[in-house]
Amino acid sequence: MTIALGDVETTALIPVAIKANETLRKNPRVKDEIAVEMIKTLGINTSPYDKFLSHEGVIARTVMLDRMVKDFIAKNPAAVIVNMGAGFDNRFSRVDNGSIFWFDLDLPDSIEVRKKVFPKQEREEMISGSVLEDSWCERVLSEIKKTNSKVLFLAEGLFMYLTFEEIKKLLSVIKTNFPGGTLIAEQNNPLMVKNQKYHDTVKNTSAVFKSGTWSGQKIADLCEGIRFVEEHSFNEEMKKHSFRGWLFAKLLPKMNDRWAVFEF
Repeated sequence: MTIALGDVETTALIPVAIKANETLRKNPRVKDEIAVEMIKTLGINTSPYDKFLSHEGVIARTVMLDRMVKDFIAKNPAAVIVNMGAGFDNRFSRVDNGSIFWFDLDLPDSIEVRKKVFPKQEREEMISGSVLEDSWCERVLSEIKKTNSKVLFLAEGLFMYLTFEEIKKLLSVIKTNFPGGTLIAEQNNPLMVKNQKYHDTVKNTSAVFKSGTWSGQKIADLCEGIRFVEEHSFNEEMKKHSFRGWLFAKLLPKMNDRWAVFEF
């Protein structure tokens, strides 16, 4: 298999490498056999993509988001979920309850590779397109109308690669087309935008952080009608599993990424 990705899409290899290596551990916190097979097939050297802090951060964010999505599904068993900037995420297989409908939305190069790796599954569909345009909305809306379902949008590892103006455009697209929706988006902080060279894995790619916030409220303020609900630092999970993770959370409590929840 050959793989050709843009600068931002290349960062999708970071969680793939980390989840693959975590899966092969004796007591994995996250299991992702597709990640293991993908790394094996591509023959990728995972060392540039799997450093301690990134490893613990990716595993923490995965565990936390899986939990949050499952909670949403428990309240909305027939939910429609749109995974924006899906990359090579395999979350559907971990949270599926047999009733939800799942869309993986990403740019054409990522979707092209994704289709080669991920088996076609019932109630999961890949969409090639930009989150900043509304060309994909009609297909999602048609699925929502079938069951009058609630819709949940996920933005994992996405907002930091967008400018605030681009985030505003994304928010406008989903708010205009999907009133009554929920968004869970990963947030990083402004210091990482200025000091990306210190990030232990992203510095090994050509991607560039373009935005960061100290609070999800700044994101909500970008678009009228978006309400900031809550946010939780990855430190909440990281500190449970190692002394280094606990120490990082203790000494630099605001440096880690967070999950922010929005409603509209």
